[in-house]
Amino acid sequence: MRKELTHAVEDYLKAIYEISLEDGRASTTRLAVELGVTPASVTGMLQKLSGMPAPLIEYKKHHGASLTPDGERVALEIIRHHRLIEMFLQERLGYTWDEVHDEADRLEHVISEGFEDRIARDLGHPAYDPHGDPIPSSDLQVPEFLAAPLNEMSPCGRVIIRRVRDSDADLLRYLSELGIMPQVEIELLERSPYDGNLTLKVVGGDAPVVLGPQVTCQIYVEALNSEAS
Repeated sequence: MRKELTHAVEDYLKAIYEISLEDGRASTTRLAVELGVTPASVTGMLQKLSGMPAPLIEYKKHHGASLTPDGERVALEIIRHHRLIEMFLQERLGYTWDEVHDEADRLEHVISEGFEDRIARDLGHPAYDPHGDPIPSSDLQVPEFLAAPLNEMSPCGRVIIRRVRDSDADLLRYLSELGIMPQVEIELLERSPYDGNLTLKVVGGDAPVVLGPQVTCQIYVEALNSEAS
């Protein structure tokens, strides 16, 4: 089926999948923001995808969109391409984690299944990409992901970073400078009751740092002890 789809359609399916993980369904407004198009354009595309002989989405006006099983398979295949490419760019070509997302966006639509398989074998079939996002397996099963947003964690105890959202390259560069990356342990020290700012310290690092809610909501962590949840 993928050979018959445009890159724009694949982008929509991927966006609907990722938004639905957070919100249950993908709203027209959220899709417009994520894809950089107008709400009217989103509505037109959703109507087209839901009206196909074998619909890729379920869409109801004012209720957003969700993927059909066929649509989900296409989305997971594109996501697998994207995240494997990100790993390949970082591990084999020396890209930094803030550079790989845009390159993978351009390449995810055009690589063959054979090339995808060679990348996976070369990398040892990784389960997660450089930002900690799970990579669907070759049979499109998604590895378990249990992390919670950092802004929801209580300010005591240690946690380990599992994922950082990859949409803001400037933020990724900033966090890298602070040593805040997947698989790094941090200690949560204090939360301001006034603005929600969180004081934390990288385990083994130097001085504590303060991050605001707009940053901590993009970092996903797993508690290392019962006090941190």
